[in-house]
Amino acid sequence: MMHYTHTGEKRIYYLTIMNSNADTIKLFYESFQNLNAESMVSHYGKDVIFSDPAFGQLIGERASNMWKMLLSSQKGKQFEVVPSNIIATDTGGTAHWQATYIFSQTGRKVVNEVDAHFKIVNGKIVAHTDSFNLHKWARQAMGIKGMLLGGTNFFKKKLQAQTNKMLDSWDQKQ
Repeated sequence: MMHYTHTGEKRIYYLTIMNSNADTIKLFYESFQNLNAESMVSHYGKDVIFSDPAFGQLIGERASNMWKMLLSSQKGKQFEVVPSNIIATDTGGTAHWQATYIFSQTGRKVVNEVDAHFKIVNGKIVAHTDSFNLHKWARQAMGIKGMLLGGTNFFKKKLQAQTNKMLDSWDQKQ
């Protein structure tokens, strides 16, 4: 939003750019930290495009439901999200975040370092891409199996098929 201020006879105008994109990103992560999925996805546009190495591309309600599923599975567990380096631009922004949790399938502790990129229009996130080292994640989450296979395209495709199947099942229960 731009605001022009007129200061009298000399007709000097000052331009103030009010960037709420930083606030949108900060509120998104505050909701994430509090495991409040409804608040978190309220910052998404209706047709948001989300992507990450674990789920691939998810659009609209499916992206929102992914966060709802993930956060509902972490309530009452050792789960921590620490955002940092939030940088906003007039079209979106970036952030870094670290998630620490116990991977439920193996009981192994994971510390995942994620870089996020956002496109924001009218205060709503319309595109969100999370990037992280899938091989490093797989080593932590799955041990030797993840170390051997986690860097392969085969592993990535299999993981995405599995996570999307879990999301399908969760969607059907809602």
